[in-house]
Amino acid sequence: MEKRSDRKLLVIRGARQVGKTWLLKEFGRIAFKETVYVNFDNNPQMKELFSADMRIERIITGLELYSGHKIELEDTLFIFDAIQEVPQALASLKYFREDAPQYQIVCAGSLLGIALHQGTSFPVGKVEFLDLYPFSHREFLMALGKNRFDTLLEDGDFELAITFRMEYMDLLKQYYYVGGMPEVVMSFVKKKDFNEVRKIQSDILDSYVQDFSKHAPNDRGSAEVDFVIDSGSQIIPLEVKAETNLKAKSLKVYVEKYKPSYLSGRPLPIIKKRIGC
Repeated sequence: MEKRSDRKLLVIRGARQVGKTWLLKEFGRIAFKETVYVNFDNNPQMKELFSADMRIERIITGLELYSGHKIELEDTLFIFDAIQEVPQALASLKYFREDAPQYQIVCAGSLLGIALHQGTSFPVGKVEFLDLYPFSHREFLMALGKNRFDTLLEDGDFELAITFRMEYMDLLKQYYYVGGMPEVVMSFVKKKDFNEVRKIQSDILDSYVQDFSKHAPNDRGSAEVDFVIDSGSQIIPLEVKAETNLKAKSLKVYVEKYKPSYLSGRPLPIIKKRIGC
């Protein structure tokens, strides 16, 4: 990692299954002799370690016991995965940055989890974010081994590209269907099976629905999240209620939890008329 006195801790944000964990593990494999990988998802042992107190020496001792070996400072990368699942671990980044900047730590977190987590002492100014996205169209072409097609567009040789316009159109249609999630792309590269593509996409969508529910408060009831809008650097959760259910407890919890700036009402008969139902 970059040797800078003002170096902040890095947090990789991105949707689930977009490749955050693989990227950090590969970075650790290439750039470091040792990697200490901690997945905070469903990990009560690590939750307990970070909940007791924030003394860095104690946390490092716990991580050595967890990893099973002595940690060599200069040659070790710490990977904190799914860090949003343990708010105390997220808060600990502040103390690592201030009291122990010699430790080299990178984190991965669900974009939704980090953005919507409430009650967390967030280490403002102590971390920097890097957002990871699904494959772009160019990356999709490279994954398929179509580097020359990408290079042709990059070089601006559109006259030659027009000669192969049917191939470009077919590849674009494939990208529209397959999308850019790494697991889906890799499956398509190996099998060229559109049915398998759709199955993996459905599984990913199911995992997103489960992710939404994990961030609902469990102490005062459930706050439903029906849709999520990515607006620049802000994640906006939306809840939709039928006109006969506007006094639902979940709606009250939703408003208290997310404090939406706008509330909009549209009578169902008007909506049905507009869409021709």
